[in-house]
Amino acid sequence: MNNKPYVVHGIGLDDETRCTHYHTPLDVIAIKFKCCDKFYACIHCHNESEDHAPIPWSKSEFDEHAILCGVCKTTLSIKDYMQTDHCPHCGAQFNPRCAAHYPLYFDV
Repeated sequence: MNNKPYVVHGIGLDDETRCTHYHTPLDVIAIKFKCCDKFYACIHCHNESEDHAPIPWSKSEFDEHAILCGVCKTTLSIKDYMQTDHCPHCGAQFNPRCAAHYPLYFDV
């Protein structure tokens, strides 16, 4: 768990990492993209900002702290993120519908 300051990229970001594409009260995570080592609010923000295709994290990399809670700015491992519905540090609820997008980010 780490809460050093991270730069989150995206379009129309608020201070809890919600973006133009996903902005419900539960959309409070950013994902570090393996391909460019940058945190983005979502895959659409990545694709609209970068000139390369995203590369999903492989299962062998699920210990990587690639998830950022937008509320408390703590990072979580991919594995820990996939096993919870809230931030273990601050209790912020995560959007359960994000699991439908796991194949875009992670080798599941």
